[in-house]
Amino acid sequence: MPELIHRDPLRADFWDERFERQFMPWDRGGVPQDLRDFVNAASTPCSTLIPGCGHAYEAAFFLAAGWPVTAIDFSAAAVATARALLGTDGHCVQQADFFTYQSASPLQLIYERAFFCALPPSLRSAIVARWAALLAPGALLAGYFFITEHGSLKGPPFAIACTDWQALMAADFVLLEDKAVADSITVFAGQERWQVWQRRN
Repeated sequence: MPELIHRDPLRADFWDERFERQFMPWDRGGVPQDLRDFVNAASTPCSTLIPGCGHAYEAAFFLAAGWPVTAIDFSAAAVATARALLGTDGHCVQQADFFTYQSASPLQLIYERAFFCALPPSLRSAIVARWAALLAPGALLAGYFFITEHGSLKGPPFAIACTDWQALMAADFVLLEDKAVADSITVFAGQERWQVWQRRN
C-alpha cells in the first residue's frame, strides 16, 4: 500500500490521489457477471446513469450493448482515467457531483457499484433521496450493495446492516431481485448482494 496523504472521502483529492497512485482495491478490473445477465435479459435498452464511475468499465459495456449511458465522477483523475480507457466513447464520462447532477433526459436506470459504500454513513439518506429524485416512478436502481450483519463505520468501503438498508430504501423503492454475488473481489467477498429496486409510484 502506498503512503497516502488525503483521508477524507468527501473530498475529490482523496479519490484523485488513489487514482493517481493506482491504489484502488475496490476496482474489479472488468464487468461483473450479474450486470451482464441483467443487460442480456432486458427487453429494451435503458437510459442509464453510473454515479462514481471510476474506470467506467461498465459504461463501455452498456455502450457496446446499445444502451445510452452517462458516467459521472467528481474526481478529475477518475474522469481522465475513464476517458482514456473508453477512447472515442469517453464523451459519455462527465466530471460532476452526484448530489447536484441533473440528467439531460429521463433516466430509466441508475447502476450502483461501490459508490454508496464509498461515502460515509452520514450521507446515506441523501444518496437514497437523490436516487429517488433522479428516477421517475417505475424506473430501476440496480447493482451491487455492501451489506453485512452489523454494518461498519470504518471505511471506505462502509458496509451497511441489512435491516438499516431495508429501512432506508422502504419509502421510495420496492425490491425486485436480491441474490448473493458469486464473483466479488476480495474486499467485498461474502458481503455483497446483487439487487434490483424499482422506484415507487
